[in-house]
Amino acid sequence: MFGFSTYEYDSDGFRECSVTGLSIHESAEDMVKLYGLTAILALTIGGAFALAVALTRWEAIGLLSAGDFYTYLSVHAWNLLIFWMVFMEIAILYVGGPFVLGRRLSLPRVAKVGWVVMAAGAVLVNAAILFTEYPNQAPLLTSYVPLPSSWQFYLGATVFVLGAIVAAVPFLATIWHHQQENPTETLPLVTFGAFITSIVALEALLGGLVTYVPTLLWRVGYFESLDPAFYRQMYWIIGHGSQQINLLAMITVWYFLTHVVGGAVVASQKVSRAAFVLYLFFINLGAAHHLMSDPVVSAGWRMWNTSYAAYGAVVASMIHAFAIPAGLEVGRRAKGKAGGLFGWLWSSPWDDPGFSATILSIILFGFLGGITGVMMGQMQLNMTWHNTLATVGHFHATVATGTTLAFMGLGYYVLRLVFGREWSLGPLAKIQPYLYGGAMGLTVLMMMYTGILFGVPRRHPSVMDIPGTAFSFSPAKPFFAVFGVAAILAILGGALFVVVALTSLLFGKPFEGGPVGDVDRAAADGGGRTDGGERTDGSQSSSDLRSDGGEGKAAHAYSMRGTFVLCLVFLGAFVTLWALNWYLLSTIWQIGP
Repeated sequence: MFGFSTYEYDSDGFRECSVTGLSIHESAEDMVKLYGLTAILALTIGGAFALAVALTRWEAIGLLSAGDFYTYLSVHAWNLLIFWMVFMEIAILYVGGPFVLGRRLSLPRVAKVGWVVMAAGAVLVNAAILFTEYPNQAPLLTSYVPLPSSWQFYLGATVFVLGAIVAAVPFLATIWHHQQENPTETLPLVTFGAFITSIVALEALLGGLVTYVPTLLWRVGYFESLDPAFYRQMYWIIGHGSQQINLLAMITVWYFLTHVVGGAVVASQKVSRAAFVLYLFFINLGAAHHLMSDPVVSAGWRMWNTSYAAYGAVVASMIHAFAIPAGLEVGRRAKGKAGGLFGWLWSSPWDDPGFSATILSIILFGFLGGITGVMMGQMQLNMTWHNTLATVGHFHATVATGTTLAFMGLGYYVLRLVFGREWSLGPLAKIQPYLYGGAMGLTVLMMMYTGILFGVPRRHPSVMDIPGTAFSFSPAKPFFAVFGVAAILAILGGALFVVVALTSLLFGKPFEGGPVGDVDRAAADGGGRTDGGERTDGSQSSSDLRSDGGEGKAAHAYSMRGTFVLCLVFLGAFVTLWALNWYLLSTIWQIGP
């Protein structure tokens, strides 16, 4: 498809990847190309509108009027938080399923129908926002009723959700057929992670239908009114659930790319799988933190969802936070690519954009997104965060920084392993993850700082004092200069990824295969085995992505002390920020004179 690929297929439509050893069928490969390119188009649109939003909130420039600001903000949010993510996540399902299992994509025509429906929904949503009949009422991501948006907007959202559900069916059918033919086999970890992602996604998408179908009927006159409390409750099934899809897809990509590029192993299959299962039961309950001040939910419901239920999801995140770097450390120590406490990390292929994007995703998501998410999800601390710019900083740390970097890292290897193109503009590709990750990290910090310490509100085009009140946001204005410069650099970094991807597709040399990062799998497969089939050089064979892995006999024979130290650093940062936020909470209402 698209005429970009230089690979040849056998008579059954399969080829063997020279890097991973995976047997890839063209039916799955074509759909990965189609959904991946559409995702990059959504990233481009959302990034262009992000520039206008950033130059408006940077009050020294103040680019847009209030009405235009809401329109641009809505297009930016829908394209980057929803369309870029979901199109990419469908591609990830097809990689984690048919690619890793070495199978055809079941129901490929259904996959094409899913893409058509999703694309139609995305176009309709964008058109409805840009050409809304309600001036200054552009539907932001929440689009709360009873404030009306156009019926075309609700139709577009409904169509997109339906398309995403249809697009997930071929992945689930592939898993079904595989298990029917191999009833005693355990799914590989990457496939298992993709499968759990699909279940969480279906839950969120069904919530979207329950949200948007009644709202559409209300807007076309079938219902006279719609209960706003019902809408809020139903909306957050998809509003927050869609971001949990991002989380699970991102972690699946982390396992995949640290293996392919860095030579990581899985420290414990059972523990990593258990963490995915914990997400299945607990992760979507985190949506409760959006309803902390909602009068229609009880205090008991809030406390359960933000404390006991949330612990299950937090434990799962802590497991992955240890397991992924531990697997990288063990894998690199086993290959002799480590020395001392952090030699395994310093010696990693940091000039490989797929690797650097993945590791920066892990670090920035954990320290900026993960920690703040846990704090913001607690009922008491939520009071200092919600409806301030700090909330925007949080989800820019998770989605716009962590998840987007992971998807960019995967995108670099889709260019090589799927499209068969070597990266063009190599030096720019190497610096792109650092430029984007560093600038987005600083942007996020400025959002959090001005939101928590100064109470700067979200969804407002300027930093202004509120007449007749004691609220003054003027001290935050200098920090918006830093925010503005950092945001522009981040958008430049995102644009650089798009430029590298497009120039690679159009002008890149054919990728000839061979080692990626510093993991020479071809050489390893040729000489590292005993007669019993086990490796003696500590490296992984290309079949490891397909294997259920057991417990990994060699994993516990190598030190993980570097990972333990990094986890202690993370814990220290967690405790420090937690204590700081409780202190800030204590200063909100002074008791006494």
